[in-house]
Amino acid sequence: MPPPDDYLIFGPDDVDLSRSPLRASLGAPTFVLGAFNPGFTRLPSGNLLLMVRVAEALVEPVFDDHVRAIRWTPAGYRLEPFPIPHVEQDDPRKFTLKGGPNRLLALTSLSWLLPVELDPDGRKVIAVHYDKAVEPAAPYQDYGVEDARISRVDDAWYMTVCSVSAERHATCLYLSRNGLDYELLGLVLDHQNKDMLLFEGRVAGRFLALTRPLGEAYFAWPHDSLWAGGPSINLAQSPDALHWRPVEGFGIRARKDSTSANKVGGGTPPVLTPHGWLMLYHGVETRGVAGVYRTFWALLHPDDPTRILRIEDEAPLLEAAPDLTIPIADRLYLDTPVAFTTGIVDAGEDWLLASGEGDLACRLTRIPKSRFA
Repeated sequence: MPPPDDYLIFGPDDVDLSRSPLRASLGAPTFVLGAFNPGFTRLPSGNLLLMVRVAEALVEPVFDDHVRAIRWTPAGYRLEPFPIPHVEQDDPRKFTLKGGPNRLLALTSLSWLLPVELDPDGRKVIAVHYDKAVEPAAPYQDYGVEDARISRVDDAWYMTVCSVSAERHATCLYLSRNGLDYELLGLVLDHQNKDMLLFEGRVAGRFLALTRPLGEAYFAWPHDSLWAGGPSINLAQSPDALHWRPVEGFGIRARKDSTSANKVGGGTPPVLTPHGWLMLYHGVETRGVAGVYRTFWALLHPDDPTRILRIEDEAPLLEAAPDLTIPIADRLYLDTPVAFTTGIVDAGEDWLLASGEGDLACRLTRIPKSRFA
């Protein structure tokens, strides 16, 4: 029987928390809420790398009439207590502080990144590199680092990460010369942006990236417009991958009649194909606490990516596959199906996609390249 082309490759039970970076200073017992949303790339050896987001949560988050969050400090990890009467806990991933002039959140877990090396076909875990884990290292990351996206440009690997703190909710950039060891270069987008990812290649000598800025308010389109309004995917350009300027005139926006009109956001780094830049992105349907996440795709002009050549925003390319999580169903904590695609690599006649399944585990899916012709 041939091996499956859609499977879970790494999940919460595969993480050895005795080797977690939190163990050096955090005495409280923890568990893995999820090991998911991996950055994805191919190493010089031909092996594959998943940069797995490990969401590590407290076994006993409530203590002495307070709910506690984990926070990084230069002196080590500490527990931050919030009085229970002052919080709302309606989402297993976070809680909201009540009574202030602004909406304030705190997380029920702290995320760090774990490099997991796979064989060239993505069928087998070769090594789990705890010694190369990426953990918070600056005040703007004190509540964790989330959802890596890895893009190879020229002879280097660029990894964007969402950094979470009370100070900022921003995008940071890491650089690697071998695909495995990453150096923090610092903040590159100072506003809230969950889905910045670099194109895998330059256009007219420039770095390009997808962005998805968020805000407290959005302005309405005209009544006869096709668009629903709200968060959308835009482009930014840079001479050096550090200094970014928005590109005018581009946008992938949610349509009013789409089942995923709540918001859209970047998924995989755009890769150049004979038909244009292939980008996979997510759309969200409003349902339950988290919403339903599905993967869609578009082709952008190879020389002018502001031109959308084709877009498939109706039937999803990928959606949650509940059968895959049956063996770990007792670990599921979301009330809606989620497939969040975060990486793509060339696998000969196929593209190999990496996704987070259910905010719980890492999923790999093979899709023929002919699907995007």
